Amino acid sequence: MAVYHINTSELKSRAEELCAGDEVFLSGVVYTARDAAHKKITALLDERKDLPFDLDGACIYYAGPTPARPGMPIGSCGPTTSSRMDVFAPRFLDLGLCAMIGKGQRSKEVVDAVCRNKAVYFCSIGGAGALAAMCIKECEVIAFPELGCESVKKLTLKDFPVYVALDCKGGSLFN
Repeated sequence: MAVYHINTSELKSRAEELCAGDEVFLSGVVYTARDAAHKKITALLDERKDLPFDLDGACIYYAGPTPARPGMPIGSCGPTTSSRMDVFAPRFLDLGLCAMIGKGQRSKEVVDAVCRNKAVYFCSIGGAGALAAMCIKECEVIAFPELGCESVKKLTLKDFPVYVALDCKGGSLFN
């Protein structure tokens, strides 16, 4: 098991060096999106409309942050159960999504798509949303504000701790 400090802009080019179990401290931009946002993004894809962010090279964090406390960019921001996004993930990965952050196991279809696209699935520690929020330096709602905590947000991370749960060679923390 290795420890890495990686900027999200490097994930696409560095995914192949990561192995299940590696600890990674992520810095850079990620986008939050949960069930409702995934449905809306899929509808935009189906209608051939512009997306709120470019999927190619992006990292999605399956989270629905709470409102920010005074002086903070965000409230608690822990991961949600990733399997709820499994129906959407293969398509997003095929369109260039290079990383996902969440918690829990993924379907065989997602595992296959991670391998096929040389992507990575990270797990963040559940139940530690307040601690995770300490690594988030900026937060901006960029789409679907009507979804409240499930709106799509652009987050800027600094040394956000995650573990490689699925690597692009088929390695898994869950086996």
